[in-house]
Parts: sequence; structure tokens; C-alpha cells
Amino acid sequence: MAGPKAPKDPTKKGSYFYICRQKSIAGSPQPDGRGIQFIYLNDVRLVTFARMAGNITDEHMIEQLRSAAGFREMVAGIGVSVDAPKLSDEIDFVFQMYGKTDPNHSGTTLRGKCVPDGMEKIFWLDDYEWSEDDDIPGQIRFEFPKAEQIATVDIRLYLREGYEAPEQEELHPIDKESADYKAILERSLMQTGDNTRLKAFLEKAKRGKDVTVAFIGGSITQGAGAIPITTESYAYKTWEGIRGFLAPMTPSGTGENIHLIKAGVGGTSSEFGMIRFERDVQREGTVQPDLVVIEYAVNDEGDETKGLCYESLTRKCLALKDDEGTGCAVLLLFAVFADDFNLQERLGPVGVRYKLPCVSIKDGVTEQFYKPFGQGRVLSKSQFFYDSYHPSNIGHTIMADSILNLIRTVDAQEATEVFDWRSAEPVFGTDFENVRLLDRHTNSDKMISVEPGDFDKTDRQLQAVEMDAEYVPVPEFPYNWHHVSGSGAFRMQIACRSLLMVSKDSGELIAGKAECYVDGKKVLTADPREVGWTHCNAQILINEKESALRNVEIRMAPGDEEKQFTILGFGFVE
Repeated sequence: MAGPKAPKDPTKKGSYFYICRQKSIAGSPQPDGRGIQFIYLNDVRLVTFARMAGNITDEHMIEQLRSAAGFREMVAGIGVSVDAPKLSDEIDFVFQMYGKTDPNHSGTTLRGKCVPDGMEKIFWLDDYEWSEDDDIPGQIRFEFPKAEQIATVDIRLYLREGYEAPEQEELHPIDKESADYKAILERSLMQTGDNTRLKAFLEKAKRGKDVTVAFIGGSITQGAGAIPITTESYAYKTWEGIRGFLAPMTPSGTGENIHLIKAGVGGTSSEFGMIRFERDVQREGTVQPDLVVIEYAVNDEGDETKGLCYESLTRKCLALKDDEGTGCAVLLLFAVFADDFNLQERLGPVGVRYKLPCVSIKDGVTEQFYKPFGQGRVLSKSQFFYDSYHPSNIGHTIMADSILNLIRTVDAQEATEVFDWRSAEPVFGTDFENVRLLDRHTNSDKMISVEPGDFDKTDRQLQAVEMDAEYVPVPEFPYNWHHVSGSGAFRMQIACRSLLMVSKDSGELIAGKAECYVDGKKVLTADPREVGWTHCNAQILINEKESALRNVEIRMAPGDEEKQFTILGFGFVE
């Protein structure tokens, strides 16, 4: 095919830096059959991308990325290359500014098509009209024609004159057989503790008995950053690794007796996890897990009890018995953010007190990030992390390998003495160890008096998560009480000593505040827009020493009677 007779001179690209480099993406299923991969830029995400993938250290450049005005002043264009050899359809690239008036809808949206052939397409910012309402860089989306399609992308920011990016760091291959990689796994093993429960789980599996490995935690356990979120998540890889390790020792030789429960919910803490445990992990009493991995070390900053809920959830798991009368094995996992943050110092003492097996990803990987390649460094932060908070595929693999390293270590050990965990003095307390879930489904027998008032609708626009090995997201708390309009209060009489409300957070302008009263005393004003995105939020209404019959009333705040609010459910301790 002949080319153009007079090719246009190429536009000078100028200096650039990466914000995404060889990043795997996949189309999460949408109601219309398309697939969408979201890459969020708000909070510290874009800044972290610039530091990790782009090697940006200049604080003025970092500051420019924090606002829409600064971004447009510094950035001339966005270079995007999409590589997916098996796809022929074009993929839509979307860059969205969040607006000041309405973050979700009032900002500028830049959109264009990319051919998935690896060639770069540059979206020059001056070619678009920008809204004065733009506030901050909000998100990037890749919209696939069909769900579950997979691609690899690079995203560069090309700079205007006066700005200069540093040299872009070379990507190094990761050698999983190297001594340095094995050192990561060794450092991640905090303690094996009382190994009797874990050894009992392994022996039961080897005999061919049905066993269940369960994972509960936040978005990392859900699989965020893993592409695809199903088979590349650390939970799936751990389960797969356990099956591969034990299969040759089982009667069938397949490991088909080893089952998976994955129950991670993004943006939620152990305060929410302990309430949903029986439903999401035990599947309303139909599953008794033999091993539970608890991962809340980077989510529990949102736990208002600062450790009490985490310990209560841990004790709830320790109290479980399987069909042979053996206690459930509990393993504590301490993940890490890209800024080296986790709550290991706060929550680790729970593992020490109850002599539990513990794995620290922070201990495993953080030290080597600051060493040169060839001198102990296995991979960079931009390789380990998908974004500021979540691991990439290799990050999830390292998490799984770290857990499997502990399991193999325990398998080779002699059994320790059994530790009586109930004799241990709690680190924080046991207030919520016996917390139970209450929603429209669990109260179908009307044992607890509920008058919904104008909270009589059912909300269908809920946070949804990928459970187990399934790709299709499952709505959280579908049996809810939803307010659309009116001043009629939700009223409930319940005998309890502790009560938590689970409500829906939302970034929509239509969401309104609700005031919560217990025995006539105002205990909480719940604002669903405080966090700014759709997810589940658990908050304590009361936590008393003695049980009593409580009168609970929830009504819309003055002026918000025509706005929406959703009570997803409650957690209560009798």
C-alpha cells in the first residue's frame, strides 16, 4: 500500500516519563457486555505512579500532578500504547478529570481509540476543550468491546518546555530461582508459632478429606492489581500452590479435595470483615474453613477501634471447629503499600499473643527496594506494585510464594505443643468476638422488630466484588433498607450490648446524611459522601458492657429528606 505523498513532519515529543509501564489490564464485566479497566489517579495515586514508574523526584513536578491546573500546565500530551496480539478490535482510552461541583460528572473527559498493536498514540492536551470546573486528575479507563479481554499498556506523560524528566529506569527480569528472591521469602516469615493447627490442616488434606482454604481481607485479597483478578490474585495462587504441593500426597493425586473461598472487599477494614464473616466465608453455615488467611494490615487504619475488631475477628476464626473437632488454622498476613506503610506494629502483637503463623510482605520486599540491582535487589516498586496500594501480578505472586514458604516450613517441622489461646490475655479486647449480622435476609423470621418507615426500598447500586475464582462481581449486602425520599424514620428494637451499622458510602450528589439515635440519644451522623465512592462502611453505634433492649432510630438529617441513604445491615452482640 502506498504511503502519503507528503508525510506531515512529526510533532516533537519532548521529554517524558512513565506513569504505567508494561501494566497488565483486563476488562471487568459491565452490564452492557463490555469490559472496563479502571486506573484511578486521585488521592496519591498519580503522584505514586510518577515516583515509581517515572523516577520523578522533583517536588515541583510532583506538586503539579496534584491539581488539574498544574497537570495541564506541565503536561503537553498523554502517550498510550496498547499491546494485545489476540485482539483486533480497537480499545477506547479515557482520561477523566474529577470536577469541583460533582467529582464523577462535572470534569472534562478526554476520549480516543487505540489500536492494540503496540504502537503509541499521543493525545495532545491542547487539542481538547477543558472545563473550568476541573479539579484533579481523576482516572484512566480502558474500555474493551467485550469483558475479560486482556492487554498490556504503557502510558507516558509528555512534558511542556521548561520541564525535564529524569532518565527512565530499565526494567530488569525477575529470577525466582535466585538467592535474592529466596531471601525475600525467608524475610517474610515472621513466625510459625503454634503449628499444630496448620499441620492438622495439611495432614487432613493429605488423607484426601475435603478441606477449605479461606481468605478474608480488603481489596488486595479481592485481587486488586491482579490481571485477571481471578487466577492472578495472591489468594488464588496460594490455593493453587497448596493444591500443587499436596496433590501428590493425596489419594486421588489431584488435590481436588482442597477448596477455595476468597472473600476480599475493597476499601473495608476488619470492622466490616467480622460482621460479614459468617455470610462471606462460612456461607451462612454451609462451609467450615480449615485454614483462614486474614489480611487487614493496610486497611485497618479505617477501623475506629484501632485493633479491637481485628482481634475479635481473629478470635472468631480461632473458635471454629471442623468436622473432626480440630480447630481452624489461622494465618495473619501483613501486606504493604507503595509508601512502605502497613499496620504491622499495631496488629502484629495479636499474632504474637496467640502464637499464630505470620507472614510479612513488608519485611520481605521493602528492604530490597532500596538496594541496587545485582546487590540484593530483585525488583523495583514499579514492578511489585500496580498502583499506590495494590500489588501487580508479580507482587501477588510474591505474596503467594511467601505464604507457601511458611506452609512448606511448617510441613517439615515437628509439631509444637498446643497453645491454649483462650488462656491468653487479649491485646485489645474481645468485645465483638461474637458479633452477628442482621439484614432483611437474616431477619426474615421477624425475630427483631423493624419498622422501615421511608427506608422501605431496596438499593441495587451496590459495591460488588469478585468472590472465589469467579469473574462476575457479587453485590455486597443486597438485602438492605434504602431511603429515596420522605421523613419517615427507620425504627428497630433489638436486645444487644453492642451495635454497629453498615451503610453505603457514595460519591453521588443525591446521597444524603442520616442521623442515628439509640434510646433517644444521637450517637452518629452518617455522611455517605465523606469517603466519596460506592463501598460498605461499618460504624459503631454503641458498645456497652451489659445487654439491654435498645430502641434504634435512623432518620434523614434536616434538609436531606429528599436524598438517598442505604442501611446495608447491622452487626450486633447480644
